[in-house]
Amino acid sequence: MFAKAFRVRSNTAIKGSDRRKLRADVTAAFPALGTDQASELVPGKEELSVVKLYAHRGDAVTVYVSGGNPVLFELEKNLYPTVYTLWSYPDLLPAFTTWPLVLEKLVGGADLMLPGIVVPPAGLPQVQKGDLCAIVLVGNRAPVAIGVAAMSTSEMLTSGLKGRGFSVLHTYEDHLWRSGDKSSPPFIAPLTLDPPDVSEEKGSVQAGPALQDDMRRLTLEGKEEENGEDQQMCGEKTLPEASEDPGVGGLNPDPADSKTLQEQMDELLQQCFLHALKCRIKKTDLPLLTSTFLGSHVFSCCPEGRQLDIKKSSYKKLSKFLQQMQQEQIIQVKELSKGVESIVAVDWKHPRITSFVIPEPSPTSQTIQEGSREQPYHPPDIKPLYCVPASMSLLFQESGHKKGSILEGSEVRMIIIDYAKKNDLVDADNKNLVHLDPILCDCILEKSEQHTVMKLPWDSLLTRCLEKLQPAYQVTFPGQGPVVKKGKICPIDITLAQRASNKKVTVVRNLEAYGLDPCTVAATLQQRCQASTTVTPAPGAKDSLQVQIQGNQVHHLGRLLLEEYQLPRKHIQGLEKAPKPGKKK
Repeated sequence: MFAKAFRVRSNTAIKGSDRRKLRADVTAAFPALGTDQASELVPGKEELSVVKLYAHRGDAVTVYVSGGNPVLFELEKNLYPTVYTLWSYPDLLPAFTTWPLVLEKLVGGADLMLPGIVVPPAGLPQVQKGDLCAIVLVGNRAPVAIGVAAMSTSEMLTSGLKGRGFSVLHTYEDHLWRSGDKSSPPFIAPLTLDPPDVSEEKGSVQAGPALQDDMRRLTLEGKEEENGEDQQMCGEKTLPEASEDPGVGGLNPDPADSKTLQEQMDELLQQCFLHALKCRIKKTDLPLLTSTFLGSHVFSCCPEGRQLDIKKSSYKKLSKFLQQMQQEQIIQVKELSKGVESIVAVDWKHPRITSFVIPEPSPTSQTIQEGSREQPYHPPDIKPLYCVPASMSLLFQESGHKKGSILEGSEVRMIIIDYAKKNDLVDADNKNLVHLDPILCDCILEKSEQHTVMKLPWDSLLTRCLEKLQPAYQVTFPGQGPVVKKGKICPIDITLAQRASNKKVTVVRNLEAYGLDPCTVAATLQQRCQASTTVTPAPGAKDSLQVQIQGNQVHHLGRLLLEEYQLPRKHIQGLEKAPKPGKKK
């Protein structure tokens, strides 16, 4: 369900009454959870968000987020735990075991077929068709997926372990998991001390009749892709071959994964910091606002596929991190104006800078990133047009146009010039003046001018004609055909609002008109500004979303829209609301 990116519809804090209802629903859906555990999962006071989204196939899903991680999701009034939750409560659901090689296919959207199931010495868990189950890997009880049983345990055994076993809903490494802190599964020791032997001796693993025919063959049948491609099948690789693949024998072949998330974030922050100083900052750039240093230089040094979040580091704040770097005498930071800090000096001969080696992405990660990287944003070409109203149809009918015709400004000018020349309206003594016949008088003059204005200069005549026409516009996105719409294109609207807590928030609307995804913009701003963001339906606008960022972030928003997205300033309103230097946000 979450094998592909989803679209967030709204992200709001849960209400107190909804929190209590959710806790009751969790207790009812998962009787194995005690009252205390249900209260841990749905805490009484800690922040809990409700995210409404659409999965890539159009399913409406509600996700509950606690501590930055999705903990539950609701689909068609049924509650499901995420892998983050199951790592804390591994015995919440009956668990079925499969091989590490299979996980890659499950993440890609495949269902789990029964030939890929490992039958433990104690036998398979007893489930009924439609029961929610966890899927674990050999040697670790930490669930890596959840799915719905396609048949009961007795039916599985009767079938000889053939056919579809589980419809997979959510997996480790899918997009729902990526919306959290992206932590890896913990190691949870199997209940039995002796792990299954994956050697070629068939007696080492208890298997059903289907596995006894070919112990080493794993088969997965994938869900049909939307474009009608053939169903996915796990390769013909035998188990001994699979165990020789790097990374297949375990989920975390990289030793760095054994570090805590905070330690990894500290390392990433220092890497990006040193990278920015060594490659992006020059002496002529100083003094440099610390906010600009972070938003324009540090974040841009973050490797593809990783996300820098200072709040998840041990420093928590940029100022604290820069203070540490100043104590190490790498940089010097001063408050040049009240409340605004700047980097005023850098010791480029410092050993940490001179010894820093710019990391190169591995070929494997490059291949993955090249296949999954989204196309860079390119602004649309927006051209103003004019629509002929009924009141001016007589003026344009000679040129073959009628009410509702769409014209460019240059076409309007040529039509008016041709009309004046064909009807001998150009003043014989002054070629810059045009006599107004009854049609021109009715089309462009006000009632009070009907008997007083007899002729007009060319520029005034053309300007008045354009003003009387109805506005329209043509928008063309890269790689797409032009789309013509009536009316004026709404500018991207940036406003500041005051919340009940007396805190300012920045609100931006109308991003969709320019081909910008509000959720993508929100995620970018959250990283650049190091501030919380939410995406909610825009009031009074149908099928439109607005992005809300904590604090006055107009400066960061302006840099993103003008410099990175290359949008013309005339299509953005509210940029003047940026905080003045020295003024607190």
